[in-house]
Amino acid sequence: MGLRAGAVVMLVACASAIVSAQTPELKFIADTLVVQADGTYEADPDLATMTFRIFSQEKELKKAYEAATQSMQRISALATNNGLKKEDVSTGVLTVAPVYEGDRKKRARSYYVQGELVLRVHDFSHIGPILDGSVEDGIADFRSLTYSLSDEEAAKKQAVAEAMRRAIGRASVALEQKGQKLGGLRYMSLDVQHLLGVAQLQTLQMATETVEVSGGGGGGFFSKKAALPPPPPPPQPQKITVRATVQCAFQIQ
Repeated sequence: MGLRAGAVVMLVACASAIVSAQTPELKFIADTLVVQADGTYEADPDLATMTFRIFSQEKELKKAYEAATQSMQRISALATNNGLKKEDVSTGVLTVAPVYEGDRKKRARSYYVQGELVLRVHDFSHIGPILDGSVEDGIADFRSLTYSLSDEEAAKKQAVAEAMRRAIGRASVALEQKGQKLGGLRYMSLDVQHLLGVAQLQTLQMATETVEVSGGGGGGFFSKKAALPPPPPPPQPQKITVRATVQCAFQIQ
């Protein structure tokens, strides 16, 4: 919670003098002690998010849509075979875009269907098998792998609690040196920084080559899928750190 503008004016108005030399963490203003402290919480990630791009292009819309749908179903089945629950698989929506050659008034040359599939993996030992199996059909690209915490809010609370303990401890020690006691909390501001060490990304894209063909029907171009190299091993997760900063104003008794 923040400090309202009116409260700021009152606090400044009542500040008659600075009692002693101040540090950025401790300030004595009239009968108020202002303290700033940081708190951190570090943990190993317990959630991996894998994102895949599904795509298919065919002359007939039905074939393109069926191919993309089957690819999405195969990856979903692969996830299920590796212990993922239904709620951990998000298939998204397949979108269709016609591909024209020259004048848009002419009939579409082909149809391009694409979509996205997201897997939430709790057992990291399944990441490798899912990666290996996902590239076999050739119409799915592995886009990213992100490590994170399944309960980020709990991690933030731990960091805030640590920051408050440090703030109260510093304030109590400072007042003990003057024979005074810590009073009630008059004001507090809080800033929780973004999670550190959350994401590691790897992208595995389908290699394509353009081939020119000629014959009785005239020349043309088409894209040919090239063989994919085996996927690299998944990156190792790093520890995740959440940092919170509090600034408190305590009454001096």
